[in-house]
Amino acid sequence: MSAPVATPETTTPEAPRHKYDRIPYLIIFNDTSPYRDTYGGPGGQVALESYLLKPRDVESDTAIVFMHPIGGGAYLPMMNALARAGHHVIYCNSRYRGVDSALIMEKVVQDMGACLRDTKERLGYKKVVLAGWSGGGALSLYYQQQAQHVTVSTSADGDGPDLATLDLPAADGMMLMAAHISRHGSLTEWMDASILDESDPSKRDPELDLYNPDNPNQPPYTAEFVERYRAAQIARNRRITAWVKAKLAEIKASGRPHDEFGFVVHGTMADPRWLDATLDPNDREPGTCYLGDPQVSNMIPVGLARFCTLRSWLSQWSYDDARADGIRCGNDIAVPALVIGNSADDACTPSHTQRLFDAIGHPDKECHTIAGATHYYDGPAQRGPLNQAVGVVGDWLARHDFS
Repeated sequence: MSAPVATPETTTPEAPRHKYDRIPYLIIFNDTSPYRDTYGGPGGQVALESYLLKPRDVESDTAIVFMHPIGGGAYLPMMNALARAGHHVIYCNSRYRGVDSALIMEKVVQDMGACLRDTKERLGYKKVVLAGWSGGGALSLYYQQQAQHVTVSTSADGDGPDLATLDLPAADGMMLMAAHISRHGSLTEWMDASILDESDPSKRDPELDLYNPDNPNQPPYTAEFVERYRAAQIARNRRITAWVKAKLAEIKASGRPHDEFGFVVHGTMADPRWLDATLDPNDREPGTCYLGDPQVSNMIPVGLARFCTLRSWLSQWSYDDARADGIRCGNDIAVPALVIGNSADDACTPSHTQRLFDAIGHPDKECHTIAGATHYYDGPAQRGPLNQAVGVVGDWLARHDFS
């Protein structure tokens, strides 16, 4: 076991650069869900858009597999840099590519299982290392927990899929990169605690409104204020959950069990850490978040959980009901694990990295912090930190015979 360590930019020389091919392909399988929650394509089938980034001059029996609940990361700097460093990389989009309003985490687990089967059976890789980037971290931990010993027979609302009926190949290793603890955990920590009425977000507690200039509580926040704010965030999440459960029970009791109900959750980007850099400190820029200005991001259409369905809320956003929880699942992990945090990350702050590392139950685990790295390693200034991260990955893979 290794304790968390900083990885300065000078420790790892630039890795050799390899040419690679980006090979798009589809993974198609039958789905027996009684209702559809994605748009387009033939009924009864799921098609996963996937990409194999394959170095032209490096053979390998190991594939690094990425999946995020809503995908979209196939062209991120890290994926390209790993392939240039000679690693075989697969980025597989879930069925919910780009739209999480109706997302069911258990169906994403089903998608990941289809990807791993295809990686080994059709593509011929003998070993798979799951790489959980950002929101893919908790997903990967949930998947691996269930692949090792399945315990989930329904989604959080009581419907399917039954994971015990699926073939879920376990991975051989685990990497968590710029990962947060869970979607529901992050949402709750980011929720606007001041909103008192979900149908009218203008009704707010002025003393909890982070973006109210007349709020007497201003950065740097007192410990008492932060404790009050965090409790109010959890209480708000639970109020929404109680309403969701009551609404879903009403629908099922009406004799139309497959009906759904869509709703909006306002104000989901109001974490005190974005305004007060002394909270969970790292090298991020105060007054910003990964979506830009946090006050603007708080109410824009792309905020977390902005558009939801009842079942999706329970599966991915409910503080008490969602199961893809990196902390709870991490303890059951039975393969070596590498955890990488970024010191200038304005989405996944250091406590998330530390909590994930501490939670992993396997004794062979390491944690590294990449100095100066942002969440996406985006832009010319991030080439150094990106190279450092790739070097850490390459060293860990080589020492664990993932080559």
